[in-house]
Amino acid sequence: MSLSLQYLIREPKTIKDKNPLLILLHGYGSNEEDLFSFASELPEDCYVVSARAPHDMMYDSYAWYAINFTADATKFSDIPQAIESRELIANFIDELTSKYPIDQDKTVLIGFSQGAILSYAVALSYPKKVNKIVALSGYFNPEIVVDTFLDNPDIQNVKVFASHGNVDQVIPVEWARISSAKIKDFGIDIVYKEYPVGHGVAPQNFFDFKKWIETYL
Repeated sequence: MSLSLQYLIREPKTIKDKNPLLILLHGYGSNEEDLFSFASELPEDCYVVSARAPHDMMYDSYAWYAINFTADATKFSDIPQAIESRELIANFIDELTSKYPIDQDKTVLIGFSQGAILSYAVALSYPKKVNKIVALSGYFNPEIVVDTFLDNPDIQNVKVFASHGNVDQVIPVEWARISSAKIKDFGIDIVYKEYPVGHGVAPQNFFDFKKWIETYL
């Protein structure tokens, strides 16, 4: 069975009737091998799947959507492409649960940067499909969530672990702080942490989000 996104997979050490699923979503200009380096350290009873974004930037670099830079160095997201990728990821989850014995109540998206932005979008658009996310060095973008997401009572079941480097020069930490406040305003359970790093994942950050995941598996 061919799936809509290319991916790497680490299967659980013990296959049960149903196993939890952790999906890794890399950032802009990276690929599926990047976050897959986490796989050996993640819980052994999970399927760990690292997906490749659909837009080829050449030289083993991929993006979930384009980021366009203007003359004054401000940047903006290609919203239609981002929405297409949101739908691709949502469909990819369905494909995985059809192919492997996955516990649909224990599916976690772990996204970095652009992958974190899309993790928010997928979970808030389709909270029955995935209701736990780890958003690393990203932010909530309301433009790429379905318009009616606040009317869906299932978003109250979403749980978020969000983290950011407090000297991030790519995505300002203020964006993450504003996002955390918005997510709380939606009545969603969010743990938000900052670390003394730039645009990356500190060892303590990895330990903290791994521990958070284990509480829900």
